[in-house]
Parts: sequence; C-alpha cells; structure tokens
Amino acid sequence: MRKFFYASDIGDLGKALSEARELKRNRLAYKSLGEGKTIMLVFFNSSLRTRLSSQKAALNLGLSPIVLNIGQDSWKLETELGVVMDGDKSEHLREAIPVMGCYCDLIGVRSFAGLKDREADYAETVLEQFVQYSGRPVISLESATVHPCQAFADLITIDEYKRRPRPKVVLSWAPHPRALPQAVPNSFAEWMLAAGMDLVITQPEGYELDPRFTAGARIEYDQMRAFEGADFVYAKNWSCPGVSDPSRYGQIICSDPSWTVGERQMTVTDNAYFMHCLPVRRNVVVTDAVIDSPASLVIPEAANREISVQVVMKRMLESL
Repeated sequence: MRKFFYASDIGDLGKALSEARELKRNRLAYKSLGEGKTIMLVFFNSSLRTRLSSQKAALNLGLSPIVLNIGQDSWKLETELGVVMDGDKSEHLREAIPVMGCYCDLIGVRSFAGLKDREADYAETVLEQFVQYSGRPVISLESATVHPCQAFADLITIDEYKRRPRPKVVLSWAPHPRALPQAVPNSFAEWMLAAGMDLVITQPEGYELDPRFTAGARIEYDQMRAFEGADFVYAKNWSCPGVSDPSRYGQIICSDPSWTVGERQMTVTDNAYFMHCLPVRRNVVVTDAVIDSPASLVIPEAANREISVQVVMKRMLESL
C-alpha cells in the first residue's frame, strides 16, 4: 500500500477489521517489522489524538517516529506552485518534500482545508505533492477533504459495539461557532457506505456533502425523523461544502441551536450509542447529558485511533 486516503486504499474492510482485532489483542506482535525504519509525521495543523496515536502505533511496530511541526520546527513552507516567494515563507514544498523523503521510510501528513478555494481543497493540493515528490508511502492524517484514520477507527468501534449485523448509523450535522472542514464527515460517510451500514445523513439545507462520498446514503433534513430507530449517532459540524453553490464554500450558513444533539433527539433512537471524533464543543455540538452518558463511545473511539493507524502502517511496511 503506497498511500492511504480512501476506504478503497485498504481493500477488503472485513479483512482490515479482522487485522485490527488481531493487533488490538497483541499490539506488539509485529514490533520487529519496523526495526531500523523511520516514519515522519508532518503537521501543518494542530493535533492531539492523531499525533499521540500515530506515535504510539509507530512504536508498537518498532518504527522510530520523527514529528515535524511546520512553521514551528521548520521554516514556513510555501504550498502553491508558480508563486513569487517574496513573503514570509522561506522554503517551498517542492524542495522540502523530497528532503523529508531522504530521512524516512513512511510519511504521515496533516494539512487542513483552507476553506477559501473549493477546487484547490478538493484536488488535495498539499497531500498530492507529498505523493508525487517524497518517493515514500503517504498516510493522510487528515487532509483538506478526508480523515481516513478517524473513519477507520469509527468503523472498528461500531464493529465492536453493534447489536445487529447492519445497524442504522446517523451522521448528524451540529452547530459550531467556527467554520470547519468536511474531512471527517466525508470520510465517515464513505467508510460507513463501503462497510454496508444503513447510513442516514441529516443536515440543514445547503450543507449537502460531496456526492463522491455520500452516494448511497439516505439524506434527511428533519433531524428528529433521521434519529428514529438509530443504533449509532455520530455528531459533527461542517461548513458549507459548496456543492450546489461554490461561492458559499466554507461558510457558516446555519447556527440553529436546535440541532445540538441532546436527550430530546436520543430519546427517539433505539438506545443509540453516541459518537464524535473529538475535540468537541460541549453544549454546542452535544449536551453534557449525552456525551457523559453510558451510551457515549467517544473515549473507546479515540482509543481505536491507535489501532486504525497501526493497521495502515503495518501494511505499508509489509509493502516496502
């Protein structure tokens, strides 16, 4: 496996889940696999779970992790081609990436959407340069449009807690004071559909996600109706994806607090589990009563981030 952006990159999800269960039982079973090898974890943006889980997974496999915080541990990097570099950015990705590739065997990259130019974000401009110029396998640690390590961890969690073979999973938009990217909901929808879940997406009008990630899901604009009989509820904010109107891409077009996931919505579910990728704005995205309830899976879900990225790193090491 040379890159990990999409569910299709990992192949058969049943086999991937089986591998995840095996690694969870014995996280050090393949510690010799990464001996003498290095993974570079490149962060253009802040992180807690992704940073910690990636380093822990690397150590489990015997890899030596190097963490690089762009703009703090390195020069500020220019990401666009054809620009006159007379500003505050001292180095270009075109040179920086192959240099990074000289010092490692695998590369993980976190680079968020700019939310200004939909075409550039959805072309994955930064991530694709790492694929093109590094000469190394590349893992998306959340990019402009996808967060596959999170979605894989979400799938592992649902597989562990599901009470029926094909549970009803609801992805619900929720309000937020800041404009957030669509990477998490894009990948969540993509992976749930690839796994054959009964997926319902509920959001206000204008927040329709890109069909390349959601084709096959049921779209419901009435949140309460969407929640009826749900087995899992996944709350997440995202800004306007600009599918029908690119001029509104990245904007906040609704702040309706009635979309905050609380006991009112959870009451109509089938005793659903609550999920969120974290960090979460309490009493904005979800109420204290829901996230602190026994049905909340946010901590097991976060713990599975270590397992999801370890499966990916293992497979990449095996392909070297």
